[in-house]
Amino acid sequence: MTRPDTPWHERSVRSGDLLGEEATARATVDEHGIVTRWNEAARGLLGYRPADIVGRPAADLLHDASHARAEVRNALRSASPPNRLNGRATLLRHDGSTLDVRLLAHRRTSETGAPEWLIVSAPPCAGHPAEEDEELMRRSFLQAPCTMAVYDAGLRLRWANRDMEQVMELTQEEMRGLRISEIMPGPESEVAEHAIRRVLETGDEQFLELSTVMPGDPRLFAWSTVVSPLRDPRGRVAAVALTALDTTAQRAARRRLALLNEASVRIGSTLDIDRTAQELADVAVPALADFVAVDLLPAVHDGGEPRPGPQGGHVLLRRVARQSIYEGCPEAVLRPGQLASYPEYSPEAECLVAERGLLHKITDPGVARWADEAPERAAMIRRFGFHSAMAVPLRARGATLGVASFSRHRRPEPFEQDDLLLAEEMTARAAVCVDNARRYTRERHTALALQRSLLPRTLPESAAVEVASSYLPAGYRSGVGGDWFDVIQLSGARVALVVGDVVGHGVQASATMGRLRTAVRTLADVDLAPDELLTHLDDLVNLLSGETESGADGPGVAEEDGGEIGATCLYAVYDPVSRRCSLARAGHPPPVLVTPDHTTTLLDLPGGPPLGLGSLPFERVDLELPEGSLLALYTDGLIESHDRDIDQTIGTLRTTLAQPADSLDGLCQAVLATLLPSRPTDDVALLLARTRALDADRVATWELPYDPAVVARARRDAAERLAAWGFGEAAFTMELVVSELVTNAIRHATPPIGLRLIHDRAVICEVSDGSRTAPHLRRARGFDEGGRGLLLVAQLTESWGTRQTETGKTIWAEVATSAL
Repeated sequence: MTRPDTPWHERSVRSGDLLGEEATARATVDEHGIVTRWNEAARGLLGYRPADIVGRPAADLLHDASHARAEVRNALRSASPPNRLNGRATLLRHDGSTLDVRLLAHRRTSETGAPEWLIVSAPPCAGHPAEEDEELMRRSFLQAPCTMAVYDAGLRLRWANRDMEQVMELTQEEMRGLRISEIMPGPESEVAEHAIRRVLETGDEQFLELSTVMPGDPRLFAWSTVVSPLRDPRGRVAAVALTALDTTAQRAARRRLALLNEASVRIGSTLDIDRTAQELADVAVPALADFVAVDLLPAVHDGGEPRPGPQGGHVLLRRVARQSIYEGCPEAVLRPGQLASYPEYSPEAECLVAERGLLHKITDPGVARWADEAPERAAMIRRFGFHSAMAVPLRARGATLGVASFSRHRRPEPFEQDDLLLAEEMTARAAVCVDNARRYTRERHTALALQRSLLPRTLPESAAVEVASSYLPAGYRSGVGGDWFDVIQLSGARVALVVGDVVGHGVQASATMGRLRTAVRTLADVDLAPDELLTHLDDLVNLLSGETESGADGPGVAEEDGGEIGATCLYAVYDPVSRRCSLARAGHPPPVLVTPDHTTTLLDLPGGPPLGLGSLPFERVDLELPEGSLLALYTDGLIESHDRDIDQTIGTLRTTLAQPADSLDGLCQAVLATLLPSRPTDDVALLLARTRALDADRVATWELPYDPAVVARARRDAAERLAAWGFGEAAFTMELVVSELVTNAIRHATPPIGLRLIHDRAVICEVSDGSRTAPHLRRARGFDEGGRGLLLVAQLTESWGTRQTETGKTIWAEVATSAL
C-alpha cells in the first residue's frame, strides 16, 4: 500500500494515473522565467508545493552543473526564441537531492495574451518486458488499418496483416511462402514484384500507384503503395515491407471533380436546346455511363413554359440527345426528335414524380414488364445486357424540363450513390443551360413579335386630348407592315401625335418601324419643332438605308430585305393652353380636321418629301383649334385602293368623321367598317384625337422685370395663385422651385423673363428667358456659393427640363399634386 507521503516517482503506477493530464508533471513559465503554474504531478516529482515554487525563477530548479541551465537562459533572452525545446535536465528536488528527467517545453500564448512556456515531463514508470513490447508490435502490424505484408529476400511472403487477408480473401498461412505474383497473378502484381526486387537490390523505397480488380469484387481498386527496406543489425536489406492504402474513393472523387469541371466548360457553349442536351450526353459517356439519353417535355423543346408541378402518370417526352460507347448508338430505340410515352413505372416517369434522381437496378422481372409496354426497348435491354441505370430530372428555376437517363452495360460495376450525386450535379448544370436556351428561344420569338407590333398597347391619358386608335393588318398576309402611331406626353401639358408608315412588309419593315418610333420618342423628348424633328428623322432613315445596302449581299439576307428604306410620317404637337397645333408631314397623307360644328377639312399641309430622300426641307404649319376639334391621322392603307378613287374615299372619310358617335373608339370602328373591305390589301393605322383646352383660371402668367428683387414678388404671386387653386401652405415645394428658376434666369439669362404656372395633372412651373443657353445639372463642391439650384429643383420635382423657343428658351418643372 502506498503512503500519502511517498514521493511521486516511487509510487506504483495505476491505469487511472495514465489517463488525464494530472499524471504528467506540468508547469508554466512566463517570458521572464518566473513559474506561474505548478500541478500535483510536478509536486510529486520534485516535492515542491505550488505555494513554494510559483513566483520563483524556474532556473532555481536547475542543478548548477546542468547543461540545460545555460540553454534555458539563452532561450529566455533570445529576441526570437524557438517554439519548442526538448532534452534531459538535472533538477533539484525539495529535499536537496537531484533528479535527471526528460523535459519538453512549448512556447505558447497565455490566456492574457502574453508569451509563456509550457513544460511537461512524462511520469517515470518501470520498463516493460521485451515480450510485452514485441506483442504490442505484433498486434500493431496485424491490426493496422491499411494493407501490410513482409516479403523475404526470396520475394516470398512471410507476414500479412488482417487487412491483407481480407483484401486477398486468403489467410496468412494460405499465402505464406508465395510470391505476390503467385498470390494474385496479373500485370499489377508483376509491377509490385519488380518494385520489391529493386528495394532488395538498392535499399531505396519505392512508391507505386496501382489499379487492379480484387478477388470477389468487379470494381477497379486504386492502391497507393510503398515498398520499404527492412535491414538487419549490419544494415543490409534482409526483407521488405509492403504497405498499400486503398485510394479508390479519393481517386473517384478526383475524377468526379474533373468531370464536373469538364461539364462546366463543355455544357452550355451555345443557346441551342438540342446542342446543350447533346453536350450533357457527350460529357457523361464514357466517363460516367455507357449510354445516355436526354428527353425533354415537348413544350420545353418548342420554347414554351413547362407545366408546373410534378409530371405524373404516363409522360410524353421528346428525344433530343443520345450518346453511346458504341458508334452510332445501336442501343437507342428513339432517334432525336421522336416522341415516346413513358409508363408510370419507368425510371423516367418515377424520377419526374419524385423530382429527384433515382438509382435503378435492371432485373429480369422489370424487363419482362417493359416487354408488354415497349417490346423494342426490352429487346435492346436484353441484347446489350443493361444492368444499372440512373434517371435524373432536368430541373431549373423550380420547373421540370425533362429527364436524363444514364445506363451501364459494358462496365460491370453498378451505379452508386456517389455516381447519382455526380449525375445530378451535371444534369443541374445542363438544366440551367437548357432553360437559358429555352428562354432565349422564347424571347427571340417574342422579340420578333414585338418588332411586328405596330401600336402601343395603351395610350396615355392626357389633359390635352382624348385619343382613340385602331390598327388592322392586311388580310391573309404572313408578314406585318410598318404602319405605326404614337401619343407622346410633352412638357407644358402639351402632347405629340405621330403616325408613320414604313414601305414594305416583313421583319425589315417592322424592325425599321421600331427604330423610327424610338427615334421619334427620343427627339420629342428634346422638344423639337415638328419640321426639325422630321429633318432629324430623315437623316436617320438615310443612315438605315446605308446600313441595309451594305449588308444586303451578306449571307442569309433575303432579296427583299435589301435596298433602300422608304417611310412617311406626320408629326403634330398640340398645346391645350394656347390651343395651337403645329404640324409637319413627310410624304404622308394629310390629316382631317373636324371642328365642333361638324365642318370637315382636309388640312392643306405642305407635303414634304418622304423620309430618306435627304437634303429637302420640311415645312411647319401652326393652327389654332377650337376646343373639341377632332384630328384624324391615318396611313395610306385607309384611303388607297386599286378599285376606289382616292378623292372619293377621302370624301367618305370626311363624311364618316363628321357623324355623331358615342365615343372615339366607336368612331374608329365606324371609319374602318365604312372605308375598308373585309380583307384590306394593306395595313391600316388610324389615330383620332379630340382636343381639349385648359381653362384660363388654371393658367397664370407673369412678365417679370430683369431685377433680382422680383424673386420675392414672383414667389409671393405664385403662392397666392397656388392658394387660390386650393393648395395653400402645402405649396411650399412649388414656391422653392419658382424661386430657384426665376433666380437662375435673372443671374444667368437675358430678358424678357416670364413665369407661367399650369394646373394640370401636375402643377407645372415654366420660366422663360431670352437666352438659348441650356442649363446643366451639376454637383456643387462644399465651399461653392452657388450651383445647387437645379439640383434642388431636380430633387423636389417629378421631372424638369428645357425647351427652345423662337425667342429663347423655357425651363419647366412638374410637381405632382400629391406633393403640394
